[in-house]
Amino acid sequence: MKFIEMNGKTLMSMLEPSEVSPVELREAGLTDTCLVRINQQGDIEVRRRDRWDVIGGLRGNFGPRAEQASGRGFA
Repeated sequence: MKFIEMNGKTLMSMLEPSEVSPVELREAGLTDTCLVRINQQGDIEVRRRDRWDVIGGLRGNFGPRAEQASGRGFA
């Protein structure tokens, strides 16, 4: 499966109102500096000490937004 990795601050900058809320992401453990990744289906995963946890999802045209916000492509 392919992902785009970024930090929590970058993820927060690309969220749209119809998607998971910043409050929900913070409650799930997202911080500005934590490592997150988004897969091609829009699932948001946060890196924990020993695993990745799904904490939400993106909708719509998130691929180009994620690429633009992070400066990376799906790998």
